[in-house]
Amino acid sequence: MNLCDDSELGYLASRTRFAAGESLVLDENYRLAHLPLVAPAHPKVIARREGKSYDMGRHERVTSLVLPVPGAAFRASPAAQQLEAEFRASPFAEKIAWHVLPQRQDRLHATLCSTPTIAVAARESLARLGPITVELRGLFSGNVNVGRLYLRAYPEKRDGRNVVHHLQAMLACRRTDLYVVGLYNLADDLDVIETAALARLIDRWWDRPLLRFRADALWLLNSADDLVLDANVVEAIPLQ
Repeated sequence: MNLCDDSELGYLASRTRFAAGESLVLDENYRLAHLPLVAPAHPKVIARREGKSYDMGRHERVTSLVLPVPGAAFRASPAAQQLEAEFRASPFAEKIAWHVLPQRQDRLHATLCSTPTIAVAARESLARLGPITVELRGLFSGNVNVGRLYLRAYPEKRDGRNVVHHLQAMLACRRTDLYVVGLYNLADDLDVIETAALARLIDRWWDRPLLRFRADALWLLNSADDLVLDANVVEAIPLQ
């Protein structure tokens, strides 16, 4: 099974650039969309902003087509367990919002496109596409929403092409090259020592597989916050 690699995806271009002697500061997007959900009393919370729909991290409900991650299989993965153990032993462990993990553990996903419905013709195309093989690798911090830490999804290639691009073309969605699975959230800025520790963790885990799985269905996921704390699966769309 051939998987896409970093030369075909956007992770390298979009990762946080850590510089020696600098601290990690939560960016404005994160302070508006995420920090109110994980640390609502934090003085850096942006409760709302003109022109944005967020109100303490909540927004109008949005439905997206997502690639679901099998939460139980991920939690049982020895590599995932080792990654969490290293996080819990890190100097920034107390700044991880551990309390939100149980709320999200069965909703881990990578967003593929925003769409309220899937037309009949598109459903038939997706069924013909068949199940998708994906490998999760860790860890990723991006240049937007700095403060959220993700896993990276690497989809299979078919006929020499990223299978997600096939899927997005079927749905007339915007083509994307980042398929990130939100995992950890920071509840505060990191100091220089903590930032250096995070950078080392990201480098050490960059190429390490955490879980390979086959997705037999996609989800239409509806939520009013970016952490999908109140999300519901509207429908599972079969890939077979």
